[in-house]
Amino acid sequence: RPFMKCARCERENREDAKFCDACGFRLSSNSNGSNGLSGITGPLDGIRVVDWTMWQFGPVSTMMLADLGAEVIKVESLDGDLGRQFNRVAGASSVLPGGINSYFEVLNRQKKSIAIDLKNPKGLEVMHKLVAKSDVFVENFRNGVAERLGLGYDDLVKHNPMIVYGAATGYGAQGPDANKPAFALTGESRSGSLFWAGPDDGIPYSVGGMADQIAGIMLSYGVLGGLVARERLGFGQKVDASHLGSVMWLGGMRYGMALVTKNAPARIDRSMARNPLWNYYQCEDGKWIAFSMNQSDRYWPFICKAIDRTDLLEDERFSSMDSRTEYRKELVAILDEIFITRTREEWAELFTGNEDIIWERVQDVFDLPSDPQVIANNYIIDFDHPVVGPSKWLQTPLGYNKTPLSTRKMAPAHGENTEEILIETLGYTWDDIATLQNEGVIL
Repeated sequence: RPFMKCARCERENREDAKFCDACGFRLSSNSNGSNGLSGITGPLDGIRVVDWTMWQFGPVSTMMLADLGAEVIKVESLDGDLGRQFNRVAGASSVLPGGINSYFEVLNRQKKSIAIDLKNPKGLEVMHKLVAKSDVFVENFRNGVAERLGLGYDDLVKHNPMIVYGAATGYGAQGPDANKPAFALTGESRSGSLFWAGPDDGIPYSVGGMADQIAGIMLSYGVLGGLVARERLGFGQKVDASHLGSVMWLGGMRYGMALVTKNAPARIDRSMARNPLWNYYQCEDGKWIAFSMNQSDRYWPFICKAIDRTDLLEDERFSSMDSRTEYRKELVAILDEIFITRTREEWAELFTGNEDIIWERVQDVFDLPSDPQVIANNYIIDFDHPVVGPSKWLQTPLGYNKTPLSTRKMAPAHGENTEEILIETLGYTWDDIATLQNEGVIL
């Protein structure tokens, strides 16, 4: 009979099989080389994720898994993810045509949506059936909420012992504040990150809600580790990530040095940068240019030559890294006077191709769509949104030469795929759906 040989264990399988009967490896009969395997959506193709999350932390993690090719089913209440109603962020309107908003759209691309009343026993039964046919379950509700609804890890392993359960928390799974409610700013505050940026004036400065993004990244990373462990070791498990722990980890070198030396790197205003070659300067057109030359003794002669100020090499105040640090205020002021004399593009023309100068334009988000590096690496992609029309969207910035990432669909409408999932995945009938709708279990 027709068969396909597994690339891993060489077991012969049916021609129409998607996974090897012996080892579970994904089968593919067609390859088109470096552009990817035919019909494969990404490295997580064939993985099903149940996404019971809202706002940003959880949706970021599951959207990243969807970008990697997983089928992500977003489970919403009958009222929907509250993010659908979030119409303004930091003063900027997120309202889009057709009653949708950019806050929800940019966090839920690639997903399907099913709307269920999980407080109804029949709704909980639907969820349990879905978990039984899935690989991953992700939730970002306060500790104890999932358990009260029958959706905790111990509840779900009864329906699927191999499930990888991702839990997003504010402060971690253990400890006296494990059940404390949290959002991004509370995690950033507790983690010490509000003292990373800004002048050293003792006042906390916002870091723009980064806790949700980095915690979502960490949770997706944890889920991937859980999937690898399941593949190699043969068991599922619970994975947790938190705002607090994730932002602390983002502190990286800063925190590592502080914990070891008891001496944290200080916040420094640009006018007092301890290394004026690790700083940014305004140009004649109001735009900024940045330099990132940590070995200042090595690079100082090159920058002086490039800006046609070799006379600075003869100034005793600037003759070494230590002396430039001592007279940093004076040197930054001199460099300010130099860089304000030309436009940024004029400076860029002077520096381009000079490998002895490590520099870059200071861009904002609106510069990125036309940046050739961004375009070449597909960090922003074009998509014809069914409501918004042709528009640009961020894509998870990972490259795979055989299973490349792609944006297949935009965020789903509320409950858009409820009937499809119930019938095609869970085996419900149209009569079952009518009954569930009449009883208020689904939309």
